[in-house]
Amino acid sequence: MKKIIKFVPMWALAFIILAILSGIIHFISVINVDFAEFFNLKISTYFRILFAKITGIFPFSVAEILIIMLPVWVFILIFLAVRYSKKERTARIRFLTSVFALITFFYSSFVLTFATAYRGKSLEEKLQLERESVSSEEILNTLEIINSELSVLVTSTEYESNGFSVMPYNFSELNKKLNEAYESVSGKYDFINSFKSNAKQILLSGLMTYTHISGVYTFFSGEANVNVNYPDYVIPFTVAHEMAHQRGIAREDEANFIAFLVCIESDDLYIKYSAYFNVFEYLFSSLIKADIQMAKQFVEQVPREIFKEMDAYSEFFRKYDDNFVADVSDKVNNSYLISQGQTEGVKSYGLVTELTVAYYKSMGK
Repeated sequence: MKKIIKFVPMWALAFIILAILSGIIHFISVINVDFAEFFNLKISTYFRILFAKITGIFPFSVAEILIIMLPVWVFILIFLAVRYSKKERTARIRFLTSVFALITFFYSSFVLTFATAYRGKSLEEKLQLERESVSSEEILNTLEIINSELSVLVTSTEYESNGFSVMPYNFSELNKKLNEAYESVSGKYDFINSFKSNAKQILLSGLMTYTHISGVYTFFSGEANVNVNYPDYVIPFTVAHEMAHQRGIAREDEANFIAFLVCIESDDLYIKYSAYFNVFEYLFSSLIKADIQMAKQFVEQVPREIFKEMDAYSEFFRKYDDNFVADVSDKVNNSYLISQGQTEGVKSYGLVTELTVAYYKSMGK
């Protein structure tokens, strides 16, 4: 042990041992669903809460600041590497093992907070839904239900002259309302934790829009980060989606569906509007792919405000649409999701269609 300590600082050795244990946990979670489910609900929950509470002290996204400062960290690392290269062998090895230990911390934090969530029981199993491939008729039936809700909600929604709806309160108030909605939903579903946490506004939201990312949960900081450059109607649903990740719902289609359930549970009409609208877009897109003629006939039932907002979104997004950054971001996200067992990759977001159809079928609608 003394020989090891000579070359590896105690804190670094602790980090490396933690990484080895995390690797074992990760491996078991991949091959055993019950273990993954247990670890996610009974262990990872407390790590997620701990990380969220620590970073929640700060009003800004700690993860974003760390990423913005990445060039500074690289410069410091190079500076120290050059400095230690001139020292004796023991000092050089201690430096290298320290750097390696810091890298392993990110892996350990991923496993302890989020990795097992990808490998646990599916949401349809938890909700006792019969999820299966859906027909165009089933999609249309669910769309008509969603559309009926939207038809009522548009009457209480304010719109700008450009077609966009307006969220009638600030981001802080939105956080409060969604925390209340999560607390209400947690009383119905024991796999959703009710702890209170606020999503963070991304400072460089305008630049982030070029990546086509509306929000991101950073496991190493426990933060739900939201791109507030997007139109108002996108934001409540996105906040609820990232909060779902923060509560251990890892798969993207499942986080979308939990966001939907949470938002429609809210007493706030605009949050409901955001939920129904976002799911409407997923369902309508699925219907177009399944049966274009049926989709064209359905359009006649939709309030004009909905398509005006969709047209406004298309106009807004035109300048961000095709760019190199988005292509890279999409490929990275796709590879990450596939590596975590989501074989559909980025297409998994749209699979919320199947969950929504199954949900309403279970309600006899």
